[in-house]
Amino acid sequence: MVTEITVNNTEEFQELVDNKDIRIAKAIVEGILENINNKKKHIHVLSVTCLEEGEIYDITVERKHFAGTLEENLPYYIREELYEDCKRIKDTIEKLNNPPQIKRGRPKKN
Repeated sequence: MVTEITVNNTEEFQELVDNKDIRIAKAIVEGILENINNKKKHIHVLSVTCLEEGEIYDITVERKHFAGTLEENLPYYIREELYEDCKRIKDTIEKLNNPPQIKRGRPKKN
């Protein structure tokens, strides 16, 4: 499920980003973790509705940036002392950075 945040204008959203609002980090991280086994190239993680502009901005993360994005958002979880989630994030980063090797070819004869 995609998280939705409503703000008055883009400046208010930028303020949330600048202040490192945990809601944004949670939306991004949870979106990635919920879609880790999904094969889509881009994952929609956040919708931001700006009331004054009458606009909705959709935030997506490209699969190849999953590990880096999780690493970028980990400090927000540490700051909020969400240590169980920190472990899930670290485990997922490790899994993404070290995928299982697929053996090719014929098995060796004994």
